[in-house]
Amino acid sequence: MKITYHGHSILSIVMKDGQKLLFDPFITGNSLTDLKADEVTTDWILVTHGHSDHIGDMVPIAKRNDATVISIVEVCSFAEKNGVEKTHGMNIGGKYDFHFGRVKMVHAQHSSGYEVDGQMVYMGEPAGFIIQAEGKTIYHAGDTSNFGDMALFGNAFDIDVAFLPIGDNFTMGPNEAASAAKRLKAKQVVPIHYNTFPVIKQDPEAFVKLLPENVGKVLAVGETLEL
Repeated sequence: MKITYHGHSILSIVMKDGQKLLFDPFITGNSLTDLKADEVTTDWILVTHGHSDHIGDMVPIAKRNDATVISIVEVCSFAEKNGVEKTHGMNIGGKYDFHFGRVKMVHAQHSSGYEVDGQMVYMGEPAGFIIQAEGKTIYHAGDTSNFGDMALFGNAFDIDVAFLPIGDNFTMGPNEAASAAKRLKAKQVVPIHYNTFPVIKQDPEAFVKLLPENVGKVLAVGETLEL
């Protein structure tokens, strides 16, 4: 599989059979991304939680591509109410085998809400995803703090690459993310959710230096990691 980082928390994965996954498609209004919302092609859209910088362009991309949205049930309900025809709702601790592989929805410590007509709408619990496909395991932590149960993920899964937020203020910062990485025991750790806004400005290379040698990897926007 080929995993490409597109700024903030956006990942795209292309499987060997050509299936495409897109995570947290915050494209419109994201000055760091290399994507254009009206040009993205995908089969599946995975959304970690209901904040606008993660839901992003979920609805128009899903409609245009006839893609399936995979998320917590409340986000899927929101997508359906806005005209998305294909959704698959999940909840914390559950797993499901899709055509491309297995998705496990895991806990994240954060919040989740989306503003509609000036009112904040509850969008369910925030989550992370552990994807098992093509003999590899990928963890997208979503927005989260550092919490002890990440050790359970590290013990239960042989994680090939973990994508962890380091921006601080809204999520864990570099030191906390480095602590989390130790418990996850991932072979590689890639920082996400930083530098998009002034309040989450971070040096990803400094974060990598907090990790064991050859574990941390900074992906430039548009750069691809092949597993």
